[in-house]
Formats: sequence, structure tokens, C-alpha cells
Amino acid sequence: MVTIRSSRGLLDIDLRSVWHGRELLYFLVWRELKVRYAQAALGIGWAVIQPVFAVLIFTAVFGSFARVPSDGYPYALFAFAGVLPWTYFAEAARRSALGLVGDSELIKKVYFPRLIIPLTNVLAPVVDFAIAFIVFLLVMLWYGVLPTWKLLLVIPLLAVTMASCLAIGLWLGPINVRFRDVGHTLPFLLQIWMYASPIVYPLSLVPEKWRTLYSLNPMVGVVEGFRWALLGKGDVDFFALGLSVAIIAVALAGGLVFFRHRERFFADVI
Repeated sequence: MVTIRSSRGLLDIDLRSVWHGRELLYFLVWRELKVRYAQAALGIGWAVIQPVFAVLIFTAVFGSFARVPSDGYPYALFAFAGVLPWTYFAEAARRSALGLVGDSELIKKVYFPRLIIPLTNVLAPVVDFAIAFIVFLLVMLWYGVLPTWKLLLVIPLLAVTMASCLAIGLWLGPINVRFRDVGHTLPFLLQIWMYASPIVYPLSLVPEKWRTLYSLNPMVGVVEGFRWALLGKGDVDFFALGLSVAIIAVALAGGLVFFRHRERFFADVI
């Protein structure tokens, strides 16, 4: 028997109910994957086309025309190492922030832990990331760059990226239920955020005196960490990475409390 009760306090997150609903989480993730590629002629090929075309455009514009430095790597490989985590981040953040409204009919008809919805939208794009990751490895071999043991660090770095997307969903999802402006604003903000992160240029281009302020962007440490783990050369900026992890942890903790506080109103407002 399941007892539905309201929150008993500010820190009453009730993660146990999410664990009990893990089977629903599995089916919702599977549904997201089926819907994403239903009646698409290229199907799962879109998981390859999107990052590859982004890399080709960045290589032509920033690598060939603007001559942006790439820390000694072929620019296409350098850009791909940044595009790989960013593509996942942008898609998962967008879907987790807008998922509550997208599943409004489900929310209004049946009770289940609402946290499952942003979790679903963070987990589903991991499949696209895995496919793009395989393509990246092939590009590495094409350029004669062999992976090192640092490649194993992609897993914890991906977990940090997933946590950042979940934090965004926990904050913006409830706000989007009340104010639908989030759906119009978020794509624009993500576009600005990309150029405020070291995707098409290295962190070394940022002046030293601004580097601490710049590193308050949590994706700075994440992208630099990915690039270090994937390409296997150079030194990771542990300050930027540690700052990113700390900011994401605080945002995630606050987001859990905020989401739990607002979820009781979802069915009424949505």
C-alpha cells in the first residue's frame, strides 16, 4: 500500500519513493527514446549528425578562418571533445526543464513521484551521448591519437554533467509550470552559455585575472575535464573542475528542496 502525504519539512525530499518508482522511470526513459526517433527517416543517426555538423562548422569558422588556437590538437578533435559533453548538456537541460509541462496530462491523471520526470529527461539523452562518444573515438583514431587510461574518467565527468542538468530541471521545471516564458528563454540562454564556455576556444585564451570569475560557469570545469580525459594530454584545471563540482552540488541540493516544495501545486497549476 502506498501512502500519499505532503512534505513534513523543508528537507523532506523523500528519495525513497523515487527508488520505489524505478520501474516507471525505466519505462518513461524507454518511451522518450521511442518518441524521439519515431517516424524519423534517419532514426538514431541524428545522434551522430548533430555533433558532427557542429564540429564541421566550428572547424571551418574558428579553426580555419579565425585561427583559434587548439592547445596543440587538430582543431576538429579539440572542438569535438568540447561539443561532446555540451551537446548532451544542452539537450538534457532543455528536456529536464520543460518535461513537467510536456507530461502535464500524466501529472494530472495519476500520482507518482514527480522527480521521476526530470530524471527521465536527464537519463534518456545518455544514449545519444554514448553513440556520439563512439564516433569521437573513431575520429581520434583517424587523427592517430590513441586513448589513455584517463578515458575512464569520462564516467564520473558524465555523472557531474547529469547532476548539473538535473539541477537545472529541478529549478526551471517548477518555474516553467507557473511561467511558460522558460520555454522561450531557455534556448537563447543555452546558446549564450555555449559561447561562455570553452567549447570553440581553449581556457588558456581567458586572461588569468578573469579566470576565477570565468570558472564560476560550472561548464568550464566540466568541459575542460572532458577534454583532458578524452585527449589524454596536458593537465586538467583542478581549480575550475572543483569549483564546477561545488557549484553543481549546491544547485542540486537547493533544487531538490525547491522542487519538493513546489510539486504539491503541479497538478493544480499545470
